[in-house]
Amino acid sequence: MIYVLLADGFEEVEALTPVDILRRGGCSVVTVGVTGKAATGSHGIAVSCDVTGKDALRMLEKDPPEMLILPGGMPGTRHIDSWDKTDAFINATVEAGGCLAAICAAPSVLGKRGLTAGKKAVCYPGFEKYLAGAEAGEEKVVHDGRLITARGAGCAMDFALELLRTLRGNEKAEEVASSVIYR
Repeated sequence: MIYVLLADGFEEVEALTPVDILRRGGCSVVTVGVTGKAATGSHGIAVSCDVTGKDALRMLEKDPPEMLILPGGMPGTRHIDSWDKTDAFINATVEAGGCLAAICAAPSVLGKRGLTAGKKAVCYPGFEKYLAGAEAGEEKVVHDGRLITARGAGCAMDFALELLRTLRGNEKAEEVASSVIYR
């Protein structure tokens, strides 16, 4: 299962592009409402989440995370960072051997927990100071082991396709990219 944490103030493009592309690629994706069943993005777009955070916590044992996705946006990133259940999702993902994926300001959530140490990573300009021990770059998307990071909203499609490539292979990623006329 792929879990996407959504908190009020999330960046819509960074969250919904991966959800859409991964579902087109045949992946099981669940949106998790950190701040309730509904989350409103940083540009006023309201989204009905698939499950609440409490419900998703009960799912973790039965459906361990193949991937955890943290979209950026403000104050969404701060809400995810301070949510008392974020560590449970991160730890479950790591224990299951899943991938941690974050875009824009959200790699800071992983960096503050020491998960970027010794890795190449990117984030929204100005958040590099939170990528503890990382080799911060300026690429659109960086994939280093089980960590995938991207710089911002303009990189959302590249990020989403890298996530799909990681989970279902290059052929599936290229098929979906072609179907949406991205390549």
